[in-house]
Amino acid sequence: MGRLLRPLLRGTTYTRLVHLWVPVLLQSVWMFIDMSKPWVPALLLLPVGLIPGVRRGEGVQARLLLLPAETDPGLSVAPSANWRDRLRTMLWLEARMVLGAVTAFSCVWLPIIAIVLFDLARGHVQDDVPVLDTATPHWWYALLAPLPLLALYGVVVGLGEVVTVVARALLGPSAAEQLAALEERTERLLERNRIARELHDSIGHALTVAVVQAGAARAAGDPGFTDRALEAIEDSGRAALADLERVLGVLRESDRPVSARPTLAEADGLLESARASGAKVDAELTGPLETVPGPVSREGYRILQEALTNVLRHAGAVPVRIHIRVADGLLCLEVRNPLPADIPGPGRGSGLRGIRERAALLGGRALTGPDSGDWQVRAELPLS
Repeated sequence: MGRLLRPLLRGTTYTRLVHLWVPVLLQSVWMFIDMSKPWVPALLLLPVGLIPGVRRGEGVQARLLLLPAETDPGLSVAPSANWRDRLRTMLWLEARMVLGAVTAFSCVWLPIIAIVLFDLARGHVQDDVPVLDTATPHWWYALLAPLPLLALYGVVVGLGEVVTVVARALLGPSAAEQLAALEERTERLLERNRIARELHDSIGHALTVAVVQAGAARAAGDPGFTDRALEAIEDSGRAALADLERVLGVLRESDRPVSARPTLAEADGLLESARASGAKVDAELTGPLETVPGPVSREGYRILQEALTNVLRHAGAVPVRIHIRVADGLLCLEVRNPLPADIPGPGRGSGLRGIRERAALLGGRALTGPDSGDWQVRAELPLS
């Protein structure tokens, strides 16, 4: 019994009923003009469905009244973009008119029939219902009186579900809208992945430098070295805080530009940070680095940062050879260091995966793994 009455306790049941009644208002007005042609309002709705903005209005109504509790009801709120959308809108208006007429008829006559049956059970005859105006009063009509109310319950709940299904079919997004929504979701996922890589590379680098410097200072026991280590930790921490504030700013303001991200022109700070951590960095730059486009230069900086972070984290204070070359429409970046005892292996770790993802997003490629006794990170990024 509780499950049977549950739809009557939901607000959606009544908002759907209101939605079904709305087109009946037009029908009711027309009945005062010409009762002999009740089909005219349905005919007048056909050209209305050709108006592009009507689809948006119908979609907004359906969202608010048919599916008010759903965050993604799957109904379009955009104007008709082509003739297929207009045809679907026309069919929707006609279906809504028919379902509304059936609902209105049921909501008026089914309660009247129930009242007449109760009156017949009490010994009174009424002529409100032609079929029952000649019936002989009898007590057993009381047993039939609840049936119209049960039918009314089925009409209200059932047609509410039917109109919702029809709305999803006829007011649902078109193929073009579905593609646009898919592209938008893809863009959001790419942005989230980019922000995750930014935080991983920047904060990971700063923490790695801090850990290496702190350990080296404690092992050295030299006040001068300790001062230099603390200075390097402070510089890395400041840079990481600046990166964190920038990334959080992008999260707060979706249209905030990304031009403030560091580029390869600022790579000297990375190299000095690695040297201060004990690594023997030998860097060679070939070609006009200043001509590298901003997006390529920024991603190249992050790739270099992650490569140096991995060196400090897995190999420690070892010689590092860096070669950055700009030629033939490519930015080639290579970082090599002696293989550590614990080889991470190609494909492991989010940092190495992030390097390959950065390169792939720019149409380039990245290789990571052992090569001739060294650990190699090599990226080739097209400049165009």
